[in-house]
Amino acid sequence: MEIRELSTSGAYEFLPHVFEDRRGKFVAPFQGKTFADVLGHPLSLAQVNVSVSRKGTIRGVHFADTPPGQAKYVWCPRGALLDVVVDLRVDSPTFGRWDAIRLDATDFHALYIAEGLGHAFVALEDETIMAYLCSTGYNPEREHGITPLDEDLSLPWPDDIEPILSDKDAQAPTLRQALDADLLPSYDVCVTHYATAQAQWATAQPAEAFSLTEHTKS
Repeated sequence: MEIRELSTSGAYEFLPHVFEDRRGKFVAPFQGKTFADVLGHPLSLAQVNVSVSRKGTIRGVHFADTPPGQAKYVWCPRGALLDVVVDLRVDSPTFGRWDAIRLDATDFHALYIAEGLGHAFVALEDETIMAYLCSTGYNPEREHGITPLDEDLSLPWPDDIEPILSDKDAQAPTLRQALDADLLPSYDVCVTHYATAQAQWATAQPAEAFSLTEHTKS
């Protein structure tokens, strides 16, 4: 599996190898050891979500209060989608920046979205499935959203789709409104949260169990 760190710090694209033969395909979109080697800690799995979306459906931009936040590891088992990660962490060097990655059922690329980052996607085909591994369970009181149609963010939704949004996402504030309302996570708090997870994992492991330098990113 190859790994690529995105320009939005805390977001990674995982590129698993797809094995094909006359029976079909086999792929492992999530591999725990590889994940821990790259992030410096394992993925804490509290909930698995699946969404099925019509073409043009936009879900997001979603984020949660940090700590504890909600990290996500996502991939597309059926169909195709454009996945977007937005840095919503106040005072982050990449605040307001986004990355967009196509996820589909051909290559089975996956994305990791750390706590404090915003996440959204648009379905490019009918019956598109998104699978989510979540570090925390659903907590509506701590979950928030930014409108995916925020003109200042200018997210790269395809011109040939008619956006389909939930009422909640359509009525969500803009990034500027969320910033003024003090809804957004703090970059420093998020970085401390990441470092704490890494330190706890390092303390629990033998010194030779993992090394970030041994894993090659591409």
